[in-house]
Amino acid sequence: MTTVDETKLEAFMGQALGDLGAAISGLMVYLGDQLGLYKAMAGAGPVTPSALATATSTDERYVREWLDNQAAGGYVQYDASARTYELPPEQALALADEDSPAFLPGGFTGIVAAYVDADAFADAFRTGRGVGWHEHDPRLFLGTERLFRPGYKGFLVTEWIPALTGVDAALQEGATVADVGCGHGASTILMAQAYPTSRFVGYDYHGASVDTARKRAAEAGVADRVRFEVASAKDYPQDGYDLITFFDCLHDMGDPVGAVVHARRALSEGGTVMLVEPYAGDHPEDNHNLVGRAFYGFSTVICTMASRAQEVGLALGAQAGEARMREIFEQAGFSTFRRATETPMNIVYEAKR
Repeated sequence: MTTVDETKLEAFMGQALGDLGAAISGLMVYLGDQLGLYKAMAGAGPVTPSALATATSTDERYVREWLDNQAAGGYVQYDASARTYELPPEQALALADEDSPAFLPGGFTGIVAAYVDADAFADAFRTGRGVGWHEHDPRLFLGTERLFRPGYKGFLVTEWIPALTGVDAALQEGATVADVGCGHGASTILMAQAYPTSRFVGYDYHGASVDTARKRAAEAGVADRVRFEVASAKDYPQDGYDLITFFDCLHDMGDPVGAVVHARRALSEGGTVMLVEPYAGDHPEDNHNLVGRAFYGFSTVICTMASRAQEVGLALGAQAGEARMREIFEQAGFSTFRRATETPMNIVYEAKR
């Protein structure tokens, strides 16, 4: 009979109960974001449940319960003597400011979508089949845009592109750019806003996302130099692009080698591929940390299943690591592949023919 270490059991139960609280609190973050509770608290100082409910046109009793969940998790501060709640400025950056690189509610929106699709994931585990991006609850598409856009806004133009060899100058002069796997077009539009003399086209196989991207471009006032088309990573026109980008999507593709081969053929002479991938080490143990835990979770039910639903189904996963990415680009015939820069959430690579 196996001997159970009661101390270790008690420690694990504490950990698991913390995860249980975190799991339900993820839903609380989603509600706080959807109902405007965080935005109403940001910069408002101490508030009562009644005042917050009035400001957000919500029910005071539910708001009070929500606030106590947030206080118990350290998301808001509670003053027991005054019976008020306050959102600290640091939490406000992460929960209420959609332009902050630290903004996180988009990720929680994606998790809500994933919970809705949980039965489909369980079936995929049993059968080994994939779950296509287009098969998910639509909140995943919006959540993904809102999760990644703040980081792109904070780093893409100021740090990532300048870290590439000659790309910033080429874009300022006027270049042609293909953004492959563009989703709702956040990365494409940000580049177009920063480089008005260049021309951009975003490609994605998901028609609904392309429709949204077109609306986003019109709202941003860049539709005159940005267009979005429905196409896969292996069948968009090979028009001689000066820059081809993959933002957090190559690992989702069924045939990433084929996608990179197509990109090589679609580049102009001297053109560049910019690859942005989730931060990852080359070995599983390198990623057994808080960031890796989140990425492995998303990878299990979104990235790996998306790849399995496509041709080849290589299933790289979101934690593939630099060595695996280098191998793919070398297989595709690229002569240069290097790590250009990084953030706590992403690694940016540069590849040239």
